[in-house]
Amino acid sequence: MARHPAGSSRPMIAMVIGLSAFALATTLRSAEPKSTTERILPPGKLGEVVRLGREIVERTGEHPLSKPYVANALTCQSCHLQAGQDPQAATFLGVATAYPAWSPREKRVVTLEDRVLNCFMRSMNGVRPPLGSEVSVAVTTYITWLSAGESLAMNPDRPLGPRGVPSLALPAAQADAGRGKVLYAERCASCHADDGQGGEDGPPVWGERSYNQGAGMSRNDKLAAWLKVAMPPDDRDLSEQQALDIAAWVNAHPRPKFVLKDHLPPADRLGEYNAAQQSPE
Repeated sequence: MARHPAGSSRPMIAMVIGLSAFALATTLRSAEPKSTTERILPPGKLGEVVRLGREIVERTGEHPLSKPYVANALTCQSCHLQAGQDPQAATFLGVATAYPAWSPREKRVVTLEDRVLNCFMRSMNGVRPPLGSEVSVAVTTYITWLSAGESLAMNPDRPLGPRGVPSLALPAAQADAGRGKVLYAERCASCHADDGQGGEDGPPVWGERSYNQGAGMSRNDKLAAWLKVAMPPDDRDLSEQQALDIAAWVNAHPRPKFVLKDHLPPADRLGEYNAAQQSPE
């Protein structure tokens, strides 16, 4: 080991750098999102709405508030695993900090509520709930609760939060549906069935009961990026190429077409006033 001359400042500099690195690591750890077991529901009615939002996320097609707006067998947590609390798989953690955000698809700035309601039209193959409706407010309140304590960071590029699913390095053109067919049988069919229609352990991934052609997952690059971090849930070891191949096989199958006007409510139901109709005296 080299010796430092008497009075050298190098050991001190090294110590300072080491302490700084430790402090930075500690800061980063403290900035990580709290698990829901550490989060405390707000008191009163607000906490009740947070709880309601989670129930809708978990039982979207069955819950009486959201059921009228869903036309397939998916729930919000079909894509946002663990009711959006999985830190990787399209997580809701921190998402509310990114809104309002620019949306290249809509070619306008959208709110978190807009983003949630558009999922009903595409991923749920259903009808967009009204702005300000109970289902809309409950889901966005729940998602916002999962961002409590984080800094606002509106996204000027796309409507994704700070932990959005990272894009793959491989181009989508390298996907091979033939290889994907084999991989699907090996890694996916046990939960989603050989015919893609799902079962108790997984939702349908193609056909009339799955997401439509307007959903982000209908793009091989989007689906593959999600598969890479989310599937299979207990053994997330797919390579980028494997994820792309499976995505190509899944999306090679028929699914509902997307015609925007078919998924919009009547003009007088696009939004609704959700406060008391009479002001207190």
